[in-house]
Amino acid sequence: MKLTALCGCATLFALSHTAHAESWQQSGEVQIQQRGFFQKSPHSDKAPKHWQGAFMVEPLWQKVTESSLTSVKLFGRIDSHDKARTHWDIRELSYLTYWGDYEFKIGIDKVFWGVTESQHLVDVINQTDSVEGFDGEDKLGQPMVQFKAIKEIGTFDFWLLPYFRARTLASTEGRLALPTPLQDAQYESSNEQHTLDFAIRYSHTIEDWDIGVSYFNGTNREPYLQHSLSGITPFYAQMWQLGTDIQGVFGDWLLKFEAIHRDSLESHFAMTTGFEYTQVGIFDTAMDLGWIAEYSFSEQENAINQNDVFVGWRLAFNDMDGYEVLFGLNQDLDSQHTFSAKLEASGRLGENWKWQIDAWAFASNNLSEPLFIFKDEDFVEASLSYYF
Repeated sequence: MKLTALCGCATLFALSHTAHAESWQQSGEVQIQQRGFFQKSPHSDKAPKHWQGAFMVEPLWQKVTESSLTSVKLFGRIDSHDKARTHWDIRELSYLTYWGDYEFKIGIDKVFWGVTESQHLVDVINQTDSVEGFDGEDKLGQPMVQFKAIKEIGTFDFWLLPYFRARTLASTEGRLALPTPLQDAQYESSNEQHTLDFAIRYSHTIEDWDIGVSYFNGTNREPYLQHSLSGITPFYAQMWQLGTDIQGVFGDWLLKFEAIHRDSLESHFAMTTGFEYTQVGIFDTAMDLGWIAEYSFSEQENAINQNDVFVGWRLAFNDMDGYEVLFGLNQDLDSQHTFSAKLEASGRLGENWKWQIDAWAFASNNLSEPLFIFKDEDFVEASLSYYF
């Protein structure tokens, strides 16, 4: 079924149930956003020179019974300049039923794996919605069938993924875009997007350690970008991936580790490891300060985190308005002039409003580095959200 048809069915489904069933609970978010860029686009005269605004809505409907949970979450954004960033999606359209130690889910949903701050190597089920943010945290909804068994020896998860979602990429009419026009995606599989991928994961808590081991077989969520005179063609190869994520909690310390072995067009190993230490009640106040340090390594050529160190600080005010500030710096150890820095700050305004400020800075003087195309894309993003 086409995505547009799925979206239409989801909308009708949600509206009909919210209109006729009091047991359905409705919530959601409406957001206005403004980005400000310090330099004009290095790739296109069509892109906004300094300002890029957007409007977003994300409604959620849920129905809970003694043995099931039905969820419908839709997403839509209108961007002032980038037609690729003007898009909508089904984040969730799922039915979950549970009995005893077992759960079964069918529909569209989001699944997250990972423990580290600077990147999530093992997180492979959902496709990245990269036009939403630079950090890769936003994901597209993934059609799936999931079975979960929760036992004393650990939790076992199994997924069948019958449809592949191509990654969203900014167009040359917007910012944070690739330097040349995008061509239609190509696939290694003759079934293209209609592949049947599958994944399994085992997770368990042993004393102070949370351990996860996962296996994925299907279409690579990361496209290989093939360059030609006509533009850039995203190529989606087949792959299998074995991954693990481990986190240990020792008082104020968090120890973190993620690693994968992936076999696709090339075979490579990658890992991220580090710690987070929290100082509770700094300066005899209610505030907590977290110190974050991580190291990333990858055998893959031209990986963003091929040999990098990330250091960051997270300040939680622990006040009624939930003020938080995170600053992080990612430094390439092979090139002192290649790094990225981010700042995230947020807080509530009353019961229903939230403000958020994100800022990114990029630096690179090496044409072969992945960050080079973003070296003139430093920006600040301010958002105001209303939750209902």
